[in-house]
Amino acid sequence: MDDREIRAALDRHWAASDANNFEVEHEIYREDAVLDYPQSGERIRGRRNIQLSRAAQPNRKRFAVRRIVGADDLWITEYVLTYDGRPSYTVSIMEFLDGKVARETQYFGDPFEPGPSRAHWVERTP
Repeated sequence: MDDREIRAALDRHWAASDANNFEVEHEIYREDAVLDYPQSGERIRGRRNIQLSRAAQPNRKRFAVRRIVGADDLWITEYVLTYDGRPSYTVSIMEFLDGKVARETQYFGDPFEPGPSRAHWVERTP
């Protein structure tokens, strides 16, 4: 796959994630894909197990992609994942092999108030 095709696959993936369409959401993964959540120390092996683990979550989820950057076999997506109305700023690092995701690592960060010591240099973002 070229970069244009991978970008289109990522757009489909994140749109399906936002729509809770678990079948389309997981088409992007290889059968032997590995998903890591470093902050919780979890690793999930296999496309089907990744899909089942996500489908089992009872939370209402929304995905708002902020940007996607990448080339060749390494792609990064920055997005806001909202669970039951609570936002988490998220980074997904996807490594592709033969046009499918072989490994994904996701990092999550909760929002926080800006520090007053840097207020005069700061521009607030949406």
